[in-house]
Amino acid sequence: MDQVRTLGMREPVRPYCTPSGDRMKLTQLLAALDSHDLHGDGAVEIKALTCDSRGIVPDSLFFALRGAAMDGHDFIPAAVQAGAVAVVLEDESRAPAAIPWVRVRDGRSAMAWMAAEFHGNPTSRLPLIGITGTNGKTTTTYLIEAILRAAGIPAAVLGTISYRFGDTVITASHTTPESTELQAAFTQLAAAGAKAFVMEVSSHALEQKRVDGCHFDVGIFSNLTRDHLDYHVTMESYREAKLRLFSELLKPTADKPLRRAAINMDDEQGATVAARAACPVIGYGICRGDVRAEELSLSVDGIRARLVTPKGSIDVSSRLLGRFNLSNILAAVSAGIALDLPLEAIRAGIEGHATVPGRMERVDNRCGITLLVDYAHTGDALENVLTTLKELAQGRIITVFGCGGDRDPGKRPIMGRIAASMSDLAIVTSDNPRTEDPFSILEQIRGGITPLGIREYGVDELADRSGKGLAEGADKGFVSLENRREAISLAVRLARPGDIVLLAGKGHEDYQIIGRTKHHFDDREEARLALAEKEG
Repeated sequence: MDQVRTLGMREPVRPYCTPSGDRMKLTQLLAALDSHDLHGDGAVEIKALTCDSRGIVPDSLFFALRGAAMDGHDFIPAAVQAGAVAVVLEDESRAPAAIPWVRVRDGRSAMAWMAAEFHGNPTSRLPLIGITGTNGKTTTTYLIEAILRAAGIPAAVLGTISYRFGDTVITASHTTPESTELQAAFTQLAAAGAKAFVMEVSSHALEQKRVDGCHFDVGIFSNLTRDHLDYHVTMESYREAKLRLFSELLKPTADKPLRRAAINMDDEQGATVAARAACPVIGYGICRGDVRAEELSLSVDGIRARLVTPKGSIDVSSRLLGRFNLSNILAAVSAGIALDLPLEAIRAGIEGHATVPGRMERVDNRCGITLLVDYAHTGDALENVLTTLKELAQGRIITVFGCGGDRDPGKRPIMGRIAASMSDLAIVTSDNPRTEDPFSILEQIRGGITPLGIREYGVDELADRSGKGLAEGADKGFVSLENRREAISLAVRLARPGDIVLLAGKGHEDYQIIGRTKHHFDDREEARLALAEKEG
C-alpha cells in the first residue's frame, strides 16, 4: 500500500484503489457472497478494488455505491472509461454494456466481503479484537496491545490516531476506513509481523458495513452516550448501529467458534447489548460483573486496585487517572480473559501501558500546574474527565473547550453546562468550526451556561490578571474567547501553582479545520509555548 506515512503527517493520504499482489478472477471474489447475479464473463481478472472512479487503475473492479450526497451508479461510465473491467451494482438499469457486471442487494456489504477475499481474509487466521462505544476506545486499544505484547503476541492497532505496528504506521483517515482500505491494511500489517489486530470500530463503520468481512474473536462495548447524532439522528439509531457488532458480527463460525463479547455492565445500555449478543458474554464493571475492582485507590499518581476475574484475582497499578480509565482497564482485562491469556501477562500489560496521545496527556512544566490535554469532545466524556479532576484537585480547575462545527448542535449547551458547572473557570473557545460561524457555536454553548447564574467575565477583565493567576476567592465563572491559541495562553497565564488546566476536545489532533481548510494546530504545542512564556 502506498499510504504508509509517519504518525505526525498532517494530511493523510487516502488511496482510492487497493491493489493486491496477485490477480484474482471475478468468480473467485464472488464466492465470498451468499447471493449475487452475474452478467458477463466471470473469468475476467481483477487487479484492484475501488468505490471511487477517480482512482481507477487498469483491471479494476468498481463498486457503484449509493451515498448520502452522491450515487456511485452515476460514475459507472467514467469508471469504465478509466479502465474498470467489471462493476458491482445494485441498480441493474444502470449496468454497463461493454464489461461484466454483478447485481447485489447491498453493495457496501458485498464490497466488504469481496475485499476480505481479495486480500486473503487476514482476520480469519489471526485474532481480531474490536472495541465500540462512545468513549474509551483508543485508551482500551492501547491497553489491550500492551497485554498482548506481555503475552508474547505482537499486535497491530487500528484506531483514531493511526493504524500501526512497529515501524509501519498508516495515517488514519477515519476511525474505521472503507473496507477496501481496511482489508489491505490488515494484510500489510500481518506481512510486517503482526500476530493479532486490535481495532476501534465506529458506529459509522458498522452502519456502512465497512467491517463486514472481518472475523472478530472478541467484541467490546464500552458505553453509549450522545454523539454523532448529526449522522444517526436518534440515539436509538446510534445504539442499533453499535449493536451490529454483537448481534451479527460475533456469531460463531467454523473459522472462529469461540467468539466472546465483553460488555460494560455499568453502562445503562450494557444489559441490552448483552441480551442481543450472539455469543457468550463477559460482563465487567467497577463494582459488579465477571470482571470487577476491589480495594480501589484513586490518586494523582494513578490507579491501584485488586481486579477479580473468572481466572482469579490480580493486583494492578496504573498511571492512568480516574474511574473512567479504570473502566477502560476492566475492558482490556476482560478481553484478555476472553482470549484465555495468562493473568500475569494481563497484569504486566496494564502496568506497562504508556500514556495515550491526547488522552489525559500531561504537559510537563516548572510552574507547579497540572496541565492535561484530552480528546473529550462529548458531554459524557467531558463530565467523566472533570469528575476525575475534581476528585484529585488541590487547587482550581480551568477548562478550555469548544464544540466542532457541522456536527450535532444539541450537545453544545450540554457541554457548556458541564464545563462551567464543574470548573472554577471555563474558557469557551473554538474547536474545529469547519463551515459554521464560530461565534454562533460559542453562543449555543453559552446557552447552556447562562441559566446556571454564574459570573461571565470579560476577556479584558481576565487578561488584566496576566501573570497574577486567578485571584484567591475569585468568583466561579466563564469567558468566551474564540481564538483557541489566545484561550490556551489565557488559561496558562491565569493558572496558579496547584491548579489544573484542562485543554479538552482536540486531544491528539494536530490541526484545526476552519472553513474547509486544515491549519496546523496542536494543543500540546500551544500549551508548551504558553508555559515557556510564563516560566521565562
